[in-house]
Amino acid sequence: MANRRHFSYIGYHGCEKELARRLILREVEMGKSANPYDWLGHGIYFWENDVKRALEFARDVKKCKEPFVIGAVLDLGYCLDLTCRDNLTYLKGIWTSLVEPSVEKGEVKLNKAPLHKGENGDLLLRYLDCRVINAMHDFNAANGFAPFDSVRAGFWEGEEIYQTAGFLDKNHIQICICNPNCIIGLFLPEGYKF
Repeated sequence: MANRRHFSYIGYHGCEKELARRLILREVEMGKSANPYDWLGHGIYFWENDVKRALEFARDVKKCKEPFVIGAVLDLGYCLDLTCRDNLTYLKGIWTSLVEPSVEKGEVKLNKAPLHKGENGDLLLRYLDCRVINAMHDFNAANGFAPFDSVRAGFWEGEEIYQTAGFLDKNHIQICICNPNCIIGLFLPEGYKF
């Protein structure tokens, strides 16, 4: 179902400036996010081709004291690309067979908007999405299927740019790296320095 992606993507990761310095110098490894509300399941997150959104995330969501961005060259490897129809069908099958019964019993939290002042109702806490994608990983492991190296998806978020627009001001493509070997290298984006 998933696609092998053997060409390079550019992703940006927002974090504290000191952590970025240590990552670039290879003093530490990038840590995986394992929050129960991670949009694409557990892994290392990047904003595809969007340094500004990575900085906004570090500043506005992570509340970094010194928000900073590092770039990465990524090979997505065996990718669950949720911009492709077959992969969405697979996702729906996992939902129907493995997760939906738990939701009906009230055992799984649904996606919801945070209670932060000024939010526009976007479902930023993706408990259910995280559960479904992690269930896919578990299903593959339990059945001897190849593990996904990455997950990629587009999200429509924010306010309409103009009336009846199909474009929102925070639309983005997000990449979740499950296999750290998919991170070919890190770099400082143009205009960033320590």
